[in-house]
This record gives sequence, C-alpha cells and structure tokens, in this order.
Amino acid sequence: MMSRAFSSYLEPGQYVRHPQQPDWGLGQVQSAIGERVTVHFEHAGKVLINARIISLLVVDDPSAAS
Repeated sequence: MMSRAFSSYLEPGQYVRHPQQPDWGLGQVQSAIGERVTVHFEHAGKVLINARIISLLVVDDPSAAS
C-alpha cells in the first residue's frame, strides 16, 4: 500500500536517524502527518522531513544508539 511508504510507521515520541545526515544525531519524532514528519534532532534542531523523499531510520533503543 502506498501510504506505508510514507510516515504511517512513525509516531510522535519515536527516535530516528536521518540516513544522509548522520551528524544531526538522534532525532525524536514530534509529529507525522501524511508525508510530512517533524523531527527534533540533537545537533540540527527541528527539521521538517518529506517522507516521500527520505526514509528515516527508526532507532529501537536510543540509549544504545550513541
């Protein structure tokens, strides 16, 4: 289903990483509406991600991700 390719697997509070911007550090999803995902990253602040273009990497255990 096409909507699964977007942010339907992301929920506020989840931790993610940006695959092309590892220097941004760990991010926490603030909101996920359709293909628009707002994430607060450790070293980049609040960033709006287009999930149609970028597939964020979900971090299951943020304490082990450092």
